[in-house]
Amino acid sequence: MCSLFVSADERGLPRGALSRTIIRITKFTMQNQAGTTVVNNNNTKLNALKFIVLLGIVSLFADITYQGARSINGQYLALLGASATTVGIVAGLGELIGYSLRLISGYVSDKIGKYWAITLFGYTLNMLAVPALALAGRWEIAAVLIIMERIGKAIRTPARDAMLSHATKEIGRGKGFGLHEALDQIGAVLGPLIAAGVLYFKEGYRTSYAILLVPAIMAISVLLTARWLYPKPRNLEVSLPELQTKGFPKKFWIYLVAVALIAAGYADFPLIAYHFKKASAVPDIWIPAFYAVAMGVDAIAALLFGYLFDRKGISILIFASLLSLSFAPLVFFGGFSLALIGMVCWGIGMGAQESIMRAAIADMVPANRRGTGYGIFNTGYGVCWFLGSALMGVLYDFSLASLVAFSVVAQFASVPLLLLVRKNPE
Repeated sequence: MCSLFVSADERGLPRGALSRTIIRITKFTMQNQAGTTVVNNNNTKLNALKFIVLLGIVSLFADITYQGARSINGQYLALLGASATTVGIVAGLGELIGYSLRLISGYVSDKIGKYWAITLFGYTLNMLAVPALALAGRWEIAAVLIIMERIGKAIRTPARDAMLSHATKEIGRGKGFGLHEALDQIGAVLGPLIAAGVLYFKEGYRTSYAILLVPAIMAISVLLTARWLYPKPRNLEVSLPELQTKGFPKKFWIYLVAVALIAAGYADFPLIAYHFKKASAVPDIWIPAFYAVAMGVDAIAALLFGYLFDRKGISILIFASLLSLSFAPLVFFGGFSLALIGMVCWGIGMGAQESIMRAAIADMVPANRRGTGYGIFNTGYGVCWFLGSALMGVLYDFSLASLVAFSVVAQFASVPLLLLVRKNPE
């Protein structure tokens, strides 16, 4: 058997030629490997982008469905005989249960690892509860369906965000979540407009809910397509951090408190709309239009702040928070023009909250515990939003000045904590 290890002279090569040949072969191999790596990275980024867009389209259709319903739920409950107190309790209870349940949903999704199954179940419940309202003959049944819709959203959100976080790693956390939020908000604008259009042509509330079955089915269909194309979204994150079993880092909890303060000081739109109506600051026909403007600004802000977040980090959230905290004095003290500017500021804050806040979480918690991390985040955010909104409702009857002061102070109090997060404490 011939030996591979022969000298250059034995092969008839000039002295040193074998060494030069080996060097050339090594360089060629390294270049091929580098080229393959670039191609693989490009393919991964493209797949990650496609996955984000697919989930964004799912959210677009989903928002058309439940935001369209939420724009008429109050009136529909009243039509079925519910009192104003009942409407308030149903809306508040649905939000509270919906956010609180996310803690359990996030933990379970990490524990069993069935992110797709939990997401699909949550979306199905979330979507089908809306058109079912067309069949409700009593306000009690309608109330149960409204709460079921919120429960469905609670079940699917942490698992979906955990899957989404793997894809955003490759194109940028801020860009990824910003793109998803922008598509989401397109649906948030279209849904109420569809419901308003049906009512304009005097087709009634039941027809409005029935028509929303179409985007509901589209949302589930696109979700199933995403499941088929990307059964393991975790593979989209090429360089996963080491699996960890210890608790979340200190900065996660500081960040959670900061986010909770922002949420507590952020007035919900129903309270703003109530003020517009009661104070006659904005004509009735313009109130939905103001909301649509805010949702449009939300979409643009999500894209812009998401892009800036990837470059500047948490500093962009601080800037957005300082910019948006002016919404309260503008919408509660101003007339038509100032109120419109206030709603633009409100939309800017919402866009930042829905994109940057979620993006930051992905880099704060271990990959195998992101469902739990998003569950804790969403629960803390939602509960504080609910408590803050309830307090501002009480303050509204007491003094507008006290409401505005609470809103501004609570949001501003988050800034020192966000500065601590920026310093990246262990």
